[in-house]
Amino acid sequence: MIRLRVLVGVSALLATVSACTSSSQPCAGVGVTSGVGVMFLREGYSDLVGASYELCARGTCATGELQQEDITRVNLGLPDDVDPDGGTVRFRVTPKGSTSPEIDASTDVKLVRQSDGCGGGAYSRGLAFTKKGGLTTKIPPSLTAAWRRHLKELAAPSTGATTESP
Repeated sequence: MIRLRVLVGVSALLATVSACTSSSQPCAGVGVTSGVGVMFLREGYSDLVGASYELCARGTCATGELQQEDITRVNLGLPDDVDPDGGTVRFRVTPKGSTSPEIDASTDVKLVRQSDGCGGGAYSRGLAFTKKGGLTTKIPPSLTAAWRRHLKELAAPSTGATTESP
């Protein structure tokens, strides 16, 4: 009787673990989360190093401090059961030592479903912010190119040579 219970338990576990692998397509099953992200190109702005940012949507906000970068990606995680219908996304940046934001932009956004390849998924949306274009769901090619350059710079090995003294 114990062997039968163990066999049933192991079978159930294997069925659960392999649920996504029963198809011929690979199953991601991880890495898909609900949220809103903004790629922010600082071109045309004064020094915003140390400035605080706030990204809000669906009654939730993410805050932080900007680092020394020409392009930044800011993310706000949302609950998995978030309502995908239209709602306002607001992005604010306040320079260090100031009480009034230099950037205060908002737009109405409908979230888009991303599948995890296993029958699940999440609702999210990527946005862009540039001085010229404001906050938009249409990511300009120049911003995409700047983000790719940024990622390549992060991936490149350091070129600074060190010397050791004898």
